[in-house]
Amino acid sequence: MSRRLEFTVPPEAAGVRVDTLLKRHMGLSGTVVRRIKWLEDGILLDGVRVNTRYVPRPGQVLSVRLSDPERRSGVVPAPGPLDILYEDGDIVVVNKAAGVPVHPGPGHFSDTVGNFLLYHYDLEGEEADFHPVHRLDRGTSGLLAVAKHAHAQEVLKGQLHTAAFRRTYLAVCRGVPEPADGVIDAPLGPKPGSLVEQMVRPDGKAARTRCRVRENLGDRALVELELDTGRTHQIRVHLAHLGHPLLGDFLYGEEDKTLIGRPALHSWKLSLRHPITGEELTFTAPVPDDMAGLLKARSES
Repeated sequence: MSRRLEFTVPPEAAGVRVDTLLKRHMGLSGTVVRRIKWLEDGILLDGVRVNTRYVPRPGQVLSVRLSDPERRSGVVPAPGPLDILYEDGDIVVVNKAAGVPVHPGPGHFSDTVGNFLLYHYDLEGEEADFHPVHRLDRGTSGLLAVAKHAHAQEVLKGQLHTAAFRRTYLAVCRGVPEPADGVIDAPLGPKPGSLVEQMVRPDGKAARTRCRVRENLGDRALVELELDTGRTHQIRVHLAHLGHPLLGDFLYGEEDKTLIGRPALHSWKLSLRHPITGEELTFTAPVPDDMAGLLKARSES
């Protein structure tokens, strides 16, 4: 089952070429147009293939294939658990479990969200590939938006770090940040001598995190964090920089598996504008049991 997008040529578009209609009226990028124009059913006008130089008449229906008949991601379908909160022909929003990588990589060839989604698409007979929009660390749980085709991915990536695409996290940190509601504005860059760690450094890239304390539990706190930028390990480094690292953060704080076996960070709320319809969508995912246990144990002590 392929995904197509249709557009009826209006009177005011008389004399306009197909390539211009695709870009100006249907919002397709030059990259997507170059890819689909070579496909046998890539660009159709009233069901007949046309080239991008063709000038259609008003009232004719221009139809383009959004899904690629050949998967280019290189990701191998493999069965695995998926908690899908929303799905249509263009995007899917999943509630990722902690410990599951998003992308295949060294040591994780067939146990990632990408593998699981392609297996799911195959079961559903859906022509879709793995087009991630943003990242979550392997240890981070919660909401992740994934596009099904290149056009949706491009549109959503263009929304990142704007009011149209907002990510809000919940975390449990050591101590209680002050002030209780503020902005962490500290540039981030690689830590010398480390292949993975980041650090606050004056020559780093701009990084802003909005931070609000939701529960003060004395020696720890539940904090709500919203990203204005999307640097690697941004929340983890910013909180550690304040002296309040995440519980369980082996890289920027202290690992204590008696408390939690991963950094206590959860992608709780995600708001985005649908890449095709423009509809504003908002999703939430409840705090998982391991993080909830940190709060319950402290409140009962």
